[in-house]
Amino acid sequence: MAEVIVYTTEPCSYCSRVKMLLSKRGIAYKEINLARDADGRSALAEKTGMLSFPQVVIDGELIGGFDQTVAADRAGRLAALAA
Repeated sequence: MAEVIVYTTEPCSYCSRVKMLLSKRGIAYKEINLARDADGRSALAEKTGMLSFPQVVIDGELIGGFDQTVAADRAGRLAALAA
């Protein structure tokens, strides 16, 4: 099974929504909350090029934020990547 990591912050309604989507699809994930970790946020931004949250990463591949994760789900790509 793929390693799924969801980088979050708070408050973040899109973070909650992406976690609900993954849970509905039966996709286990690890959450890393960077709300109180400025260095972690900077390192993640350097790594992914994204400043917004959530950020979904599957086996080291950036899927993107909420909209990109929903699009991957609708295209059937999310289930394939997480398998």
